[in-house]
Order: sequence, then structure tokens, then C-alpha cells
Amino acid sequence: MPYERMLQSLRIRNLALLEEVALDFEAGFTAVTGETGAGKSILLGALSLLSGQRADKTIIRQGADSCEVEASLYFTDPRRMDALLAELDLPPTEDGVMILKRSLPRDKAPKITVNGGLATLSALQQIGEAWVDFHGPSEPRRLLKENCQLELLDLYGRCGAQLEKYQTLYRRWQELEAEQERLQNETRLSPAQLEFLQNQLARMDALELSEDFIADLERDFQRMSQTQALTELTARLSEGLIGEEGVQTKLAAVLRDAHELREIDSESAAVADRIKSMSVELSDVADEVSDLMEQLQFDPEQAQRLQENMDTWLDLKRKHGGDLTAVVQARDNMRRQLEEQGDIEGALAKLEKQAAEALKDAKREAAGLRTQREKAAKSLAGIAAKTIAQLGFAKSDFQIRLVPLAALGPQGDCGVEFLFSPNVGEAPLPLNRIASSGELARVMLALKTVLADLDGVPLLVFDEVDANVGGEIGSVVGQKMAQIAGNHQVLCVTHLPQVAAQATCHLVVEKDQSKSRAVVTITPIQADRRARLGELARMLGDRNAKSALAHAGELLKG
Repeated sequence: MPYERMLQSLRIRNLALLEEVALDFEAGFTAVTGETGAGKSILLGALSLLSGQRADKTIIRQGADSCEVEASLYFTDPRRMDALLAELDLPPTEDGVMILKRSLPRDKAPKITVNGGLATLSALQQIGEAWVDFHGPSEPRRLLKENCQLELLDLYGRCGAQLEKYQTLYRRWQELEAEQERLQNETRLSPAQLEFLQNQLARMDALELSEDFIADLERDFQRMSQTQALTELTARLSEGLIGEEGVQTKLAAVLRDAHELREIDSESAAVADRIKSMSVELSDVADEVSDLMEQLQFDPEQAQRLQENMDTWLDLKRKHGGDLTAVVQARDNMRRQLEEQGDIEGALAKLEKQAAEALKDAKREAAGLRTQREKAAKSLAGIAAKTIAQLGFAKSDFQIRLVPLAALGPQGDCGVEFLFSPNVGEAPLPLNRIASSGELARVMLALKTVLADLDGVPLLVFDEVDANVGGEIGSVVGQKMAQIAGNHQVLCVTHLPQVAAQATCHLVVEKDQSKSRAVVTITPIQADRRARLGELARMLGDRNAKSALAHAGELLKG
């Protein structure tokens, strides 16, 4: 049963030579064909834009104000995608449907929306990694790189969790080794340097380096600096409040009159109470002014201590960064330096023990990872060899060999080497020593077929991965594409009629240059048998030749 379609529809407007097209996609295997240079890359370019690839404005169709691509994607189980969208602060899918839209105006800033919410290019890239995977013409060359071979092996062996656990231990060991080296290479401080650090630390410790202490220090110093002005102002305030002619004296007479008024007229009680409240409040204010006057009286010893603390604080700020956080950091660093100087040998011994334990743990995990890889290598090599044989190498030999490393590395204690012999009687050699581009393409296709079931990305896009393949092998390549489409939605750009004939959906890209301007069109033809026979015949050599049409018919029947 074919995989549920994930890419439902795609709309492209003013991209390169394409004016506008709206396409609906089916589940399973979609082939994209057309003459060389017809513009098949436009379709892949649109999907690349929606997966977060960077683009400049040269891709906008000449004469247009902007280009725009939009897709509707459907997820049978949207929970993982919705979790990612929530993490990116974007709207969730609706009934499993996600709408991506990206526009690139010529004279304005580009715009990206996901389910109607504005998104960044970085967010679009993270989303793209979850729904589409591109395999281009350069993909087989990646097989020559050891890291690619190891990545494929780990994917097949489901080694991800074990590798992650190992890498955590490996990083811990590396950090301890680096700290050891730092201490070993660190110059010991001279007596003068030690004395300087101790003096600086003593000055810092003389102050309470906290936000409250510094705030009080700066406030009290400000007061002391303005003692005369503050004293005069508070004295005048006190005189105005409680002096012989002050407000409190005058208010006392008013309060007596209010009391008499209350005795005569009970309706005036509220007014009398408010005047009494004013008197109480005024008395409280007068007391606070008196307290403030007392606080402004600095004795000589207190003033000297305040001046010394402020001088120390200003000097520390100037030397260590201008704020409390920087000064505290500098103090902690000095304290650490002094502690380490007191026992460098002890610290080194402690680090050496910790590093040895960390190395032991990492080696144990690496051994377990190697065992898992050995099992996976044997199994993957056997399955891949059978698939490679189906792709035209009936007498070939394919092996996967683990290579021990002299020391632990980021990927474990072993590397990997893919060995291949295309001909009987020849010893298998590393791929970079014997494989041609055609051989590499078929080996990669075989591995992709085996690993397709493990790839969690629902849409796989193949761009001419069948290059350098032809004849009967082309039919097998088509079968492999159809096989992958059993678990994924597959989009394949191909020049082989044997491949295109096995697709459930067939898109033809054509370029019309008969008028004053070239125009690219993309047309689905799977429902039009005559059009499809003609396209397959063209791919065979002549769309009008009876033999080519007959052959195309046989391919479709097959």
C-alpha cells in the first residue's frame, strides 16, 4: 500500500522562466521528465525554497515584481511536527495540514509564513529537515567520504542513541584533558604576583559586594558630599513644620476651632476628623524630618570610613569592568587563582584521576558501539550486495569493514570502509580506488533502497540519481524507486524512460521559445495515456517513431 501523500499541492509563481503553475500530487512515486534545459530544476528549486534554502532576487522572473511558492503538506501523525512548531512559536497544523508560503519581492523584504504565522528562514530550515530530503547528482560522491559511510552504517544499525551516549562521555573526557593541560602549562605566580592578588582580594573582601551594600554606600556618600546643603534644607523644613511660626503651630489653632464647631454642629464632625488626620500626618512628617536630620550627622570616623569604601569601590569599578557583576567575577577569578596556586599538584592529581575514569567510561561505551556497528556492517553488506547485483553487478562483491583507530575520536574507537569489486575474481577495494561515477551511483542507490525504511522524512527528492545508468538496469532503478515509494512519497527527476514508466504520477516540464519570450510549463500527464506514450517515446529517441511508441507501450504495461 503506497505511503500516504505528504506533499498535497504546490503553487509556483514567477520563479525563473515559470510564470505560474498549480500542481496536485499523488501518493507514491512521481517522475519528472523533460528535455535537457527545459527547466526541471525550477520544480526542485521551489521545493528547496520551501525547505529553507537561501535565495537571491535573480530567481525572480524578469518583468515580475516578486516570485512566490506555496505548498500544502499533510501529516498522518502531526504530533512531532506540532511539537516543533510549538517550539518555534508557530501555529500548529490543522487536521494534520501545514501550509508553507514564501515570497521574494524585488523591492521589499522577503516574507515567510507557516500556517499563516510569520516565520524566520532559520525556522523554515528546521521545519524543512522534518519533511523533505534531497538527493542530488553529487550524492554518490559522498560515498567516498568516511563520515558519510559511517553515517549510513549508524543509520542502518540504529546506533544513534549509543553514539549520543558515547559522545557525551567523550566530551567529558576531552574537557578534563583540556583542563589538565591548562593547569600543567600555567605559569606559577611569583611572590610579588601572589602578594598583589592577596592585597586586591583583601580590598574586595573589605566591601560587602552586594547590590544592597553598594546602593547604601552610594546613597550615604552622596549625602555626605552634600551635607551642608542637605542640613540647611532639612533645618528649614523642620522650622516650617514645627517652629514657632510653623505649620503645626498654626494647625493647632485650626484644630481647636474645628473641635468647637463639632460641639455646636454634629454635621461638621467629618470636617473636624479630616483636620485632626492632617494634624496627625503633619506630626509624622515632622518626626521623619527630625530622623533625617540625625542621619545627616556624620562623625569624623564614620565619614572617613565612608570615603575609604567609596574610593575602593570606584577603583574596583575602574579596574574590573564598571559594574558589580564584573567586579564579583574578577574577585572569584582571583580567589580561584590563589586556591589553585596553593595546591596545583593536588588539583592536577585530582584531574588526572577524573580524566582516567572518564576515559575508561568512554572506552567501554565505544566498545559497545563498535559491537553494534560490527553486527550492522555484516547485515547491511549482505543486503546491499544483493541489491547491487540486481543493478547490473551480478558477480560483484560488496563489503563493510571497521577500521580500528589509534585513539578515541568523536565518532568512537573505529572508522569504517566500504569495499567494492564490480568484477568476479577481483579483490574488493575502497570505493575511492575503483569505483566509476556510474558504479558509485548504483552503490548509493542500493544503500538508499535498503535505508529508505529507516528514513523518517516523508518526502524524498531524487535529482538524476540514475545518471550513468541505462539499458535493463534502468528498469531495475525504476523498480527500486517504486519500492522506496512504498514507505515514502518519492519525487524523481529522470532521463530514463524505464524509470519514468514505473511512476504513478508523471510531470512533464517543457520550454516554449516560439514566441518573443521563453516560457516554462509543468503538466501532469499520468491520466493521458497518449501524452504519456509520446513523452516516453521522446525519451527513447523519437516521439513519432512507431517502434519508440511500441516500446513505450511495453514499458507502461511492464
